Amino acid sequence: MKKILVPTDFSEHAHHALKVAAQIAKKNNGEIILLHMLELPHEAGDAVGQGTDIPEIMIFKNAVMNKLEDLMDDECLEGIKVSEVIQFELAFNGIMNISKKNDVDLIVMGSHGASGFKEMFIGSNAEKAVRFSEIPVLVVKRDEGDFNINKFVFASDFSDEIKAPFEKVVEFANKLDAELHLVMINTPSSFKPTHIANEIMNSFVSNYSVNKFSTHIYNDVNVESGILNFANLVDADLIGMSTHGRKGLAHFFNGSISEDLINHAVRPVVTFKI
Repeated sequence: MKKILVPTDFSEHAHHALKVAAQIAKKNNGEIILLHMLELPHEAGDAVGQGTDIPEIMIFKNAVMNKLEDLMDDECLEGIKVSEVIQFELAFNGIMNISKKNDVDLIVMGSHGASGFKEMFIGSNAEKAVRFSEIPVLVVKRDEGDFNINKFVFASDFSDEIKAPFEKVVEFANKLDAELHLVMINTPSSFKPTHIANEIMNSFVSNYSVNKFSTHIYNDVNVESGILNFANLVDADLIGMSTHGRKGLAHFFNGSISEDLINHAVRPVVTFKI
């Protein structure tokens, strides 16, 4: 977690994310890249690409630069190496492109969540990042104060496809000195006897060097409810999941537990791409 990307729209939720990113950076001697996207009309974007100076564009850009300079002086960033990027691009595309270009290790984003029709028809940038980012994404919903992660809940079925992303989960937990609460959610449609579930989890985790962990089985009506209720039960500081990144109709009909958690969880959620 040496390079942390923090997209900002200068909102309160973005500032919550920045404060969390700053604490992670300080603990890992990391640096922060502050990113603001200027989503301009198509014609303006063409003009920028051609190097044409349009007064309206320069006004927007100068205003953003001033805001970024002010943000870089925020007390939470004291002692941290911080760089700033202004990108003329759609927000989600810019976040993905900048993260790859700069070899970012972690993206930290603020989100207010969504519900009802808004949740169904309008995918937020945080949801899109969670779905498609190859880099771990940490979504923050509120002011976390001191971001000390003691209890890190990671929910999974612990199948073979989770092995690659789980290496990043272990690295994340070890660097934060957190205890991994590994949980398998049993639902009526996908139920495993306790002894089978324990065998699966114990066999899975034996392949990794996890500093601190415990295994759990939790029964609930569906996976999302199980994760949220288990996190409440153990008073988790962070919830983690792996995500498939489905597209199109497959995503519409199958949904995404990770995206649902982004919308509904109050606690921070971190996702790792399978």
